[in-house]
Amino acid sequence: MTEQRPVKSVEIYLPSILGYEKIARNAAAAIAQEMGFSDDRIDDLQTAVAEACMNAIEHGNRSERSAKVTVLLTAAESGELEVKVTDEGHTPLPDELPQAGRLGEDNRGWGMFFIEQLMDKVEFSRLPEGGNSVRMVIYLTPDSEGSTDEAAKADEGAGSSEKPTAE
Repeated sequence: MTEQRPVKSVEIYLPSILGYEKIARNAAAAIAQEMGFSDDRIDDLQTAVAEACMNAIEHGNRSERSAKVTVLLTAAESGELEVKVTDEGHTPLPDELPQAGRLGEDNRGWGMFFIEQLMDKVEFSRLPEGGNSVRMVIYLTPDSEGSTDEAAKADEGAGSSEKPTAE
């Protein structure tokens, strides 16, 4: 009989104050390091987590200090690390995500672009009870995704993206 370790989860509540994203970024790095992620993958993860948290603080919660950002980090035995960043949604996600590097707006809009490029799976969603959520998944090795059920991947809905893996 094969022994399986349980899924590990860490939940963090942050105030909507820029700078506190570093707590989530460092927690994600510590978990990824314990899981055996390479330094490059940890750097990608840290950048994506920080960007998602800053977006939640600045845009979702409009920097309202009393509004919280919730970060849920879940490490699976399979080598998958899932990160969910949720805000209280004072500003709902737009129907279409903004273009990166919009001119005339101080070259903004790169955060979501970076998140999508650095993580293996990304889903942006509005929550029914209000608020926004970004679900990000990174695999211990980029080709680990191939071991998942192909039918489940085919059923993934709009609002999600998967980073193609190099062959």
